[in-house]
Amino acid sequence: MTMPPAQSGNPLHGITLERVVTELVEQMGWERMGRRVRIACFLSDPSVSSSLKFLRKTPWARDKVEAMYLDMVRKRR
Repeated sequence: MTMPPAQSGNPLHGITLERVVTELVEQMGWERMGRRVRIACFLSDPSVSSSLKFLRKTPWARDKVEAMYLDMVRKRR
């Protein structure tokens, strides 16, 4: 069975937003993440749960966080 064309080229397919945020926090920390993407949930009393709530409702911020994650993954390789 082949994957639908929309997902076959998506490097984030199968990776949850929670995993994205958690790995970024482990690798970069909240402060550095907040410098790269200036959103309150990274800068003021940050937590994974508050970040997930915000990112699920805010497509532009989610796009930036996912791009930051992909950049981090590329640099690891």
